[in-house]
Amino acid sequence: MHFHPDRGFQHKAASEITPRDVYERRRELLKLIAVGGGSMALAAWAARDAQAQTARPNKLAALPATRSTIAGGVTMDKLTPYNDVISYNNFYEFGTGKGDPVQNAGKLKTRPWTVAVEGAVKKPKVYDLDELLKLAPMEERIYRLRCVEGWSMVIPWVGYSLSELIKRVEPTGNAKFVEFTTLADDKQMPYLGSHVLDWPYVEGLRLDEAMNPLTLMAFGLYGEVLPNQNGAPLRIAVPWKYGFKSGKSIVKIRFTEKQPNTSWNLAAAQEYGFYSNVNPKVDHPRWSQATERRIGEDGVFAKKRPTLMFNGYEPQVGQLYAGMNLVKNY
Repeated sequence: MHFHPDRGFQHKAASEITPRDVYERRRELLKLIAVGGGSMALAAWAARDAQAQTARPNKLAALPATRSTIAGGVTMDKLTPYNDVISYNNFYEFGTGKGDPVQNAGKLKTRPWTVAVEGAVKKPKVYDLDELLKLAPMEERIYRLRCVEGWSMVIPWVGYSLSELIKRVEPTGNAKFVEFTTLADDKQMPYLGSHVLDWPYVEGLRLDEAMNPLTLMAFGLYGEVLPNQNGAPLRIAVPWKYGFKSGKSIVKIRFTEKQPNTSWNLAAAQEYGFYSNVNPKVDHPRWSQATERRIGEDGVFAKKRPTLMFNGYEPQVGQLYAGMNLVKNY
C-alpha cells in the first residue's frame, strides 16, 4: 500500500516511483519483517550502514515525478535526489553546517538501540529496535519537508504511523502531549559541547497531532536504512510542520499532561513557537515563509515557489487547529 500525501492510501506499486534495485531490496526487507524475521532484516540493514552514511558509489537512476493534487490544482512533486537528501542536513549534534552531519555522523552506533516509552501511559515499556521494526507493517510515504530556513525537499520515507505505537502503550486520560528526546552522547556526537542549544534535543506534539495518520515513525528513506545524518535508527516525520519539529535518533517518548519545553522554543520562544506549523503568512524574523527553494533544483539558483499552508496538508490536518489563532499560536 502506498500513501500519497494528497490522496491518502493508494495501491500503487512502489516500483513505479523507486529505482528497481532499491525497490527489490526494500521488498525483501519488508518481507522478512512480515514473516517475523526482523532480526535477520535488521542485520541486513546494519550491513548497509556504512554505505548509507556516505554518498553511494554509483549515482541513482533519475526518478519520475509524482503527481499530486494541491489546493484544487495539479502540480508535480519531483523527489529530491538521494544524494541531496543525505548530504544537506540540519543535525546540530554533528555540526552546524549543512555538510557537517554527513561528515561527522559516522561515529553514531545505531545498535544496540532502545526507546523508552513512559509517562502517562498504562503500558510503559522500553522497546528494542527489533521490536519497533516488527510492530506494524512498513509503508513508503512521499512527504514534503519544509525547513524554517526557507528550503524544502520531497522525500520517500519508510515507516508506519506513530499512532501504531501510541495505541499499544494506551495513553491515560492525563496524556495531552507527547515529548520526544534525541540521544545525547558526547562520545558519538562531537558538537554537544557547543552552546547552540541545551542538550538533549527535545521536541513535542499535542496528542491529537501525534495520533494523526500523517505523523510517521520513520526507519528508512529511499528504501534504505536511515543514514545516521538523517536521524538513524528512527525519527519522526511531521510533514505539515517545519522540519525541526521532527525529532531524530529518538531514545525516549514521554506522554505528559503539560506542554513540553522544547529545545528551540526554550532557546528563542519569539522565533520558534511550540506548534511551528508551516504558514506562509507568518514569517520568521530571519526568513520569509511566503516562498521556498526546493533543494536539488538548479542548486542555489533554484527558482522559489510559493509555500503552501500546512505545507500542502491542510485537508488532512486543518481541523486540528479549528478556531485557533495561527498567528498567535505559531
